[in-house]
Amino acid sequence: MEFIDGEDNIIVPKAIRPIIDFKETVLGAKKGARKQYRYGNLHIRDYDTHYTVHVDRVDPLRNPLGHLLVDAPEYLAGAAAALVVGRRVGAAVYNRRKKEGRNSRDAAIDAAVVGYFAGSSAGSLVFNAAKSIKKRSE
Repeated sequence: MEFIDGEDNIIVPKAIRPIIDFKETVLGAKKGARKQYRYGNLHIRDYDTHYTVHVDRVDPLRNPLGHLLVDAPEYLAGAAAALVVGRRVGAAVYNRRKKEGRNSRDAAIDAAVVGYFAGSSAGSLVFNAAKSIKKRSE
């Protein structure tokens, strides 16, 4: 059995440690795990037959922004891209609809829908690109 997964997490079979008695957390990507736990900088994911464990450089409970900047910059980059692109596209659609003579409510609805989809697409694209770059540099 391999004890390191494709993301450099340590794999711990449940036969070795059947119970984890740390506090469950929602912070972090579950990546298919049933539950996840944090203990300081330790991040543990609970799967059916094993746990995966890695150490974060910054504890997200003590310094959430520092954790995003150092350990998970792809989330910050994706969110920033989604916000910037969504806002700009939404504003452009709103202004165009107003020029076309639409009322403010209809223009705002069109802007929100188009801005949401453009922002979501841009955020996803940037997130995946940043994740790929991060993985290659590790």
